Amino acid sequence: MIRNWFKIFIYHLKQNKLFSFLNISGLSIGIAGIIFAILYWNNENAYDQWNPEKENSFQVLNQIGMTGDIWATNSIPFGETCKATIPEIETISFMNVWYNGDVVKFGNKKLFDKKIMVSDNGFFDIFPFEILKGARKDILKEKFSVAISEEQADLLFRNEDPIGKSITYNNESYVVKSIYRISRPSSFEPNYVFSGIRRPESGDEWGNFSFGLFIKIKKGADPAVVLKKMQNVDYINRTLKEAKSSGKSLKDFIKEYGQTIVIIDQLKTARLHGTKTSGNNLPEGKGNLQLLYIMVGLSILILALSLVNYINLATASAIKRAKEVGVRKIVGATKKQIIAQFIFETAILVTTAILFALAIVELSLPYYNSFLQKTLTLNGGEFYLQLIFIFGLVIVLAGIFPAIYISNFETLKVLKGNFSRSKSGIWIRNSMLIFQFGIAAFFIIGALIVNNQVNYMMNKDLGFSGNQVIRIAFNYQQENTKAQKYYTTKQEISKISGVQEVSTFAGTFGNSTNSSSGFTHNGVFVQPRNVEMDFGFLEMMKIKMVKGRNLSPKFASDTIDNWLINETLAKKLNLKDPINTVITSGWGNDEKENLRFKVVGVVQDFHITGLQNKVPPMVFINMKTLKWNNFQHMYVKVSPNNLSETLTKLNAYWAKNVNPDYPFDYEFVNKGFAKTYQEQVKQKDLFFILNLVVIIIAVFGLFALASFSMERRLKEIAIRKTLGAETDVLLKELSKQYIVFCFIGFAIGVVPAYILLQKWLEDFAFRIGVSIVPFSIALVSLLVLTLIIVLTKAYQVTKIDILRYLKYE
Repeated sequence: MIRNWFKIFIYHLKQNKLFSFLNISGLSIGIAGIIFAILYWNNENAYDQWNPEKENSFQVLNQIGMTGDIWATNSIPFGETCKATIPEIETISFMNVWYNGDVVKFGNKKLFDKKIMVSDNGFFDIFPFEILKGARKDILKEKFSVAISEEQADLLFRNEDPIGKSITYNNESYVVKSIYRISRPSSFEPNYVFSGIRRPESGDEWGNFSFGLFIKIKKGADPAVVLKKMQNVDYINRTLKEAKSSGKSLKDFIKEYGQTIVIIDQLKTARLHGTKTSGNNLPEGKGNLQLLYIMVGLSILILALSLVNYINLATASAIKRAKEVGVRKIVGATKKQIIAQFIFETAILVTTAILFALAIVELSLPYYNSFLQKTLTLNGGEFYLQLIFIFGLVIVLAGIFPAIYISNFETLKVLKGNFSRSKSGIWIRNSMLIFQFGIAAFFIIGALIVNNQVNYMMNKDLGFSGNQVIRIAFNYQQENTKAQKYYTTKQEISKISGVQEVSTFAGTFGNSTNSSSGFTHNGVFVQPRNVEMDFGFLEMMKIKMVKGRNLSPKFASDTIDNWLINETLAKKLNLKDPINTVITSGWGNDEKENLRFKVVGVVQDFHITGLQNKVPPMVFINMKTLKWNNFQHMYVKVSPNNLSETLTKLNAYWAKNVNPDYPFDYEFVNKGFAKTYQEQVKQKDLFFILNLVVIIIAVFGLFALASFSMERRLKEIAIRKTLGAETDVLLKELSKQYIVFCFIGFAIGVVPAYILLQKWLEDFAFRIGVSIVPFSIALVSLLVLTLIIVLTKAYQVTKIDILRYLKYE
């Protein structure tokens, strides 16, 4: 029986080559899309799932005061007090929640590595990587200890035993205690973990948020109870004490300054569902949950579109097999056997489609990995189970309805040849065609709006100009002479032909600045970003002054107690005429407390972070004033003429005079800022690609359905032509129903498109308005596409041989 079914399948495949190709192609594309989404979904949800402590480990964050900023750093006294007073906390660990890029030396060998971490002894309690050699407990307990990943140990030591050997990092010697194997994927994948968390000499540095903090609670402990107790620790030791020292009542203090809110994110879900912050609070980065949902959602829509297309084609082509079904019923075939036969044929088609889909994925995977910056592969037991599930699901959704529909043909009617005049199933096919139009409308509208938002971000005036300005990493280890080295380097590289200007500031465009300090002025509390900068920085970046003057070496006070503020800060402080306003800052260190600064100028607002965020309040101060030396880069404006020669000279100078151990690492400022919207560019590209896919599948379906529909009306067309009907009248009659379907489908697709895209735009502080233009373009595009396909096919059938079809039957 199976052999007979297979022969029948091959026969019909040969008889309907075009439509079989359209069927398999549509399904292949839909299945390939869902496979891509599954690979991405599996990878993102696999982070930290290897970790046996994932459910009991939490990252601690803080929402600071009135500003609402969320910091992924904590004060050491806070963490230690929580450990001492909250019995549910088993372990705490302070660590950098970012990687350092630095040189590691062993003997004459040196390696530059970008995944270096500093932590205390609790790191391997939170991230229990497999220890291959050396100590298994208290690995980082001693002051100058280090654990190394097996990959780096092989590179650094070759065939030598690393345990007990000394390596140099940051001008200090560290003893190798352990070699570990990184379990991937993980939120932390450091190649080196150095001990080196500085404990404060006094226990009063509650406002010094310097390190990331992880806690591990005891099994069975309630995280909500632990969080409540941690909030109480902060309240007692910070809020109450600071209110008392300020001389204000607790109520007035909280009203003016706000209160720190403690947040804990479970490691199991932190990457995708953790607290959203302006920057990454995990060194391997936050997962892009929005892109993941968009990709999965759109892939499901495309698969649904493919299935609808398949069902439409299968039911529409059923007319050609109606007599076959009638004969089979006459000779004794049961309804179940007919259903089984057509499901068997569907299974063959789906298997073929899956094989083609896997080929599409395999060939496209390098581009997909480049798009997502991943290393996804087609393997893993979970993936193969999901593939089997897709196989079964597609067979059920694509095969059951057409099989039942065909098996219900009335035997006598189809044997008499009357089936072609029956309207059975037409309303279902038309409904599915409308559904296809709705999905196509959704994708076209989405692609246009996402494209408009990305273009707006790429072309918006940022308030600064990074044209021909490069940011060069200034890796200089001797902090006490760092500033002097900078000034010497600035003087020397300014002599290089092609170098036009040189300056710096403590921060990067796109990632904000390296510090922030709060203060109160006239009862208003603010937490501005601190921009410590060299003279000439604003001029080089073409950042404008709106009031007053810029800081200048001509004024000695500009390196003592003068500063600039931006427009946003002036508005927050309600300063109508800010010039010469004296403000007491919140800066305080061992040398200077409660510094007073005079405002000498107001800087026009510019975007130091991405357009997802509002322009923050900012203060600008010369780097000689506080001598913090927080800058990590030099900014050099170069001539576009002979650029490669200029970069070669800069590289040579850096290798010889700045630090020969470090590579010459540079990036154009504009390119660096563009990274702030690279996720949106990905979404734009994704919509564009999927839009093409949707249109291709919709064209397949519309072409096939129009062909079947018009072939059913060949005798009607022949009679109309005999009675004198003109070609244009016939074209109008044949195409008008598809125009109506197009309008109905568009109306259905508009509503979810508008709601979802408005929701997407809410993530941007600076965004476009949703006008009627994208919707109009989408409607016109659908109408034009529909008319081209339908009229082409309609024109073809109006040229039929009249006598042939009048003799038919």
